[in-house]
Amino acid sequence: MKRYVIIVAAGRGSRMQSPIPKQFLKLDGRPLLLHSIAAFAEFDPSITIILVLPADQFSQWEKIASEFELPVPVQITAGGETRFESVRNGLSLIPNEEAVVAIHDAVRPLVNQKTISSSIKAAERYGNAVPAIPLSDSIRQIVSTQSVALDRSKYCLIQTPQSFSVPLLKKAYAQDYKYTFTDDASVLESIGEQIHLVDGNEDNFKLTTPTDLVIAEALLKHRSVFNGDLSGGTHP
Repeated sequence: MKRYVIIVAAGRGSRMQSPIPKQFLKLDGRPLLLHSIAAFAEFDPSITIILVLPADQFSQWEKIASEFELPVPVQITAGGETRFESVRNGLSLIPNEEAVVAIHDAVRPLVNQKTISSSIKAAERYGNAVPAIPLSDSIRQIVSTQSVALDRSKYCLIQTPQSFSVPLLKKAYAQDYKYTFTDDASVLESIGEQIHLVDGNEDNFKLTTPTDLVIAEALLKHRSVFNGDLSGGTHP
């Protein structure tokens, strides 16, 4: 089955407190988004990669593409005002065929091979798959002026790549945007589909603040020193 990945890098990253869009910040000497691209190219060298960027960042991407060797060809398209619009723009480049598409945040550069494989292969079997990890902290719900303790075992944190049957996801994205669409799984769920969860990986967090960048650098160094493997696993 043909495989695609849409890597979403259309945000501005104001919380990173940097004049450089966070997807272009350097991690281990390479822009963040190149780590995400390399992870999917390692998983499947034949995968079609679609990168969604703000239109005014195309020239910056061209400089990066000429400076760093890309592991596979990358198509680019413009992002929209919302993540929903950005993903829909990426989907427009994919034929309506029996294929699977993974949607991944460019600023999750530490996704490992096991998570990518679990997500894409489960989507090939079930029609969709979403990585999740258990909560490690206690959580409380705010109710008016009170807070209520909740059973954290009933909740999980959601990651990307979220993978889907192409025709199914295109059907979901044919509807109008709603503010409740926080990720691709919520878009698909809104048309009555059941979401299938797979195991994510703890390092696969979204880099949002300067502290996140420091942590990611430390994790990469830890991997290289103790594992000699930046991929977090091999293609099964």
